[in-house]
Amino acid sequence: MTADAKDPQGEEVSLDTAPVDKWIGIPLGGGQLKDPVVPNDLRRWAQGMQNANPLYHDDVYASEPDSRFGELVAPQSFAVATDDSHGAGPAIQGTIPGTHMLFGGDEWWFFGPRIRPGQRIARDRMLFDYKVTNTRFAGPTMFSRGDTTYLNDFGELICKQRSTSIRYLAEEARKLALFDAEEDPVWTEDQLMAIEEEKFEYFKTVRELGHERRLFVKVGDDLPQRLIGPHTIASFTTEWRAFQMTIWNAFEQVAGPDSTLDAGWLPEMSRDQEGAKVDPTLGDGLYYGPSRGHIQAKYAQLIGMPRGYGYGASMGAWILDYLGNWGGEWSDIVHSKMSYRSPAMTGDLTKLDGKVADIRYDDPSGQPVAQVHVVMTNQNADVLAEGDALVRLPTETLPGPEAR
Repeated sequence: MTADAKDPQGEEVSLDTAPVDKWIGIPLGGGQLKDPVVPNDLRRWAQGMQNANPLYHDDVYASEPDSRFGELVAPQSFAVATDDSHGAGPAIQGTIPGTHMLFGGDEWWFFGPRIRPGQRIARDRMLFDYKVTNTRFAGPTMFSRGDTTYLNDFGELICKQRSTSIRYLAEEARKLALFDAEEDPVWTEDQLMAIEEEKFEYFKTVRELGHERRLFVKVGDDLPQRLIGPHTIASFTTEWRAFQMTIWNAFEQVAGPDSTLDAGWLPEMSRDQEGAKVDPTLGDGLYYGPSRGHIQAKYAQLIGMPRGYGYGASMGAWILDYLGNWGGEWSDIVHSKMSYRSPAMTGDLTKLDGKVADIRYDDPSGQPVAQVHVVMTNQNADVLAEGDALVRLPTETLPGPEAR
């Protein structure tokens, strides 16, 4: 498939996606996490995502007698931290020279099992489909979807992630300059203190629910607002280091084709896999390679962003954590489908808001399921992400304590 458009100078621009066609429906190889999950992986993840829910970092709290799990357990957002490409690898197949990618959204299906310390997590991957359209951001743009299925070492399905990758010509994004290179917002000390107070009040609601079950939910209920930020280079770096893929030699390659590293990245945004055998920083992605655009304005502007910007996988995790914190430990996220419209930028404040749009009573478990509409905005009320999720709620008797 080829998409054509004209750039600001009136010249024809084409995006040839024919190299992608042969990858659709092909089981992929790629990296698999070598070692079992350990408690500090969960703690690092909670810390990196700024999620102060003690269920995920405080082993004393998590093992209290009235706890559902009896031990530290991973939030449902943690699955993506066990992948070597944020779950987006299947959606980045086929070589298209001069391109970069942004996250366009994630759809999740959760099947019940939770990730616990001691488990080995594996995954299957496949490119699902793609379409090409013209956008104000980069002209001809491909939206491709790929599936990553996560399994534990018992062979149980944990969840499936369908990630949308936005692949575009970086040169066209620079020409169109949809995002202007404004400076970071300036926050007064009083504003920063007020933000910190609101964050504290949010996590007080999490602690107040504690090990109790969330009952008496009704349509129209508002979820408490959660604030994250203002974002900084330090906070984006901390997020990056919470992903297992950023640990040197944490993954091993398994048999099967995979063109993620040969997707047509700009030379400045490519990893040096051979050099990384001597100096792993060359394959790290943060200091050298595709993720340095998140923390260095020079490379952000190279691919059409104005300044340092956040990770789509983190945005998805913030949303899942937000839903999980509200539902409490006796709830389960069943499904989530979120569209990402713009990344969080350095200096910006992210706001998460949710509302119960419906309650269903047809779940096989016999438990009610809340449909929650989630909107993520910044301090200017620009929508960064939006979508709906289904959260299975507890009753006074169901579910019973899980086997420990």
